[in-house]
Amino acid sequence: MTAMHCHFTGRNFISKSLSTFLPLLSIVQTQAMAVTIHNALPSLNALKSKSIIRNRPESRRVSANSVRCCQVATSDKQSITVSNGNDSLEICRVLNGMWQTSGGWGRIDRDDAVDAMLRYADAGLTTFDMADHYGPAEDLYGIFINRVRRERPPEFLDKVRGLTKWVPPPVKMTSSIVRESIDVSRRRMDVPCLDMLQFHWWDYSNPGYLDALNHLTDLKEEGKIKTVALTNFDTERLRIILENGIPVVSNQVQHSVVDMRPQQKMAELCQLTGVKLITYGTVMGGLLSEKFLDTNLSIPFAGPPLNTPSLQKYKRMVDAWGGWSQFQVLLQTLKRIASKHGVSIPVVAVRYILDQPAVAGSMIGVRLGLAEHIQDTNAIFMLSLDEDDVNSIQEVTKKGKDLLGVIGDCGDEYRR
Repeated sequence: MTAMHCHFTGRNFISKSLSTFLPLLSIVQTQAMAVTIHNALPSLNALKSKSIIRNRPESRRVSANSVRCCQVATSDKQSITVSNGNDSLEICRVLNGMWQTSGGWGRIDRDDAVDAMLRYADAGLTTFDMADHYGPAEDLYGIFINRVRRERPPEFLDKVRGLTKWVPPPVKMTSSIVRESIDVSRRRMDVPCLDMLQFHWWDYSNPGYLDALNHLTDLKEEGKIKTVALTNFDTERLRIILENGIPVVSNQVQHSVVDMRPQQKMAELCQLTGVKLITYGTVMGGLLSEKFLDTNLSIPFAGPPLNTPSLQKYKRMVDAWGGWSQFQVLLQTLKRIASKHGVSIPVVAVRYILDQPAVAGSMIGVRLGLAEHIQDTNAIFMLSLDEDDVNSIQEVTKKGKDLLGVIGDCGDEYRR
């Protein structure tokens, strides 16, 4: 396994290969937008002329259907509160992931994307997850939240959540750098207070992550952040952070029926401390779907193309876990369960992870304005897996390789 080398030179981010089986997540794949986060990111005006967002006329009417939809209350099954001490935030248990706005999934039309965000929110899917380096994601959220303020009642606005991430370069974490970076996200998202700031750190040998988290906690006390959280931290570092009295409410990690690493170490600590897991990669970029059932990717052009960064990433995870043939056995098992309950494979896959210890919510990527899966997503809340379903899934997954031994703990794939 090769090591990962990351260097920041001016505004250039250079990353060498992470491993033979798992590429770096969106941080590398979405171009070098995270390089000097403490400098202001492109303004919305710049994005309008240079980014993948295309402009269309501003005016939009609110349809009668939209008005009716926004009256729908979120059920107890749909929401959960993540908390630590006095800090808490209610979120939808299925989060709308916005990595897909960063390029590689199709050209985004700004107005179509925001219209789609409103449809998701109207359907009760009110939590959006983004990052400083996910292309225009934070700017889209800013446009969206302003439309919510204008076009929806105040009680609807109270349900909407915008979770973002900060992925800083390996520089000294001073109060001013942290403050300036968070102010950029606040401006882009057009909110006085971030609902949740999820913090990523590259190199554990540099203890600056504790300085950064302490500064983030100070900003929380100032009212600029409602909750502080982590992304891609391992169990050992999570323990250190909690021992230092930093009140993180959650850790966002990769977790799926293929990647069960979070349940092997981290979930136990989370249950002891109350920290929750928010999961991504839960449908493996779409690999966990009927589209890839009974396909043979070993034959060129025989199966669906792996034509997005997420499909390519999670195909490598399949290879590390047990290969395509073993993955087909898993898909067949999930399909039998899905047919039994009258749902689709991804619905079963997400429900299984939501039922795991310490899991508060799971991410499903949204290709805003290009494709929608609102009905399928809401079916997750209605599904209950029985003992036979769970046993059938576990019987297949235990035949795969132990990814904790192959890759390491949560987030270790980004630090090798």
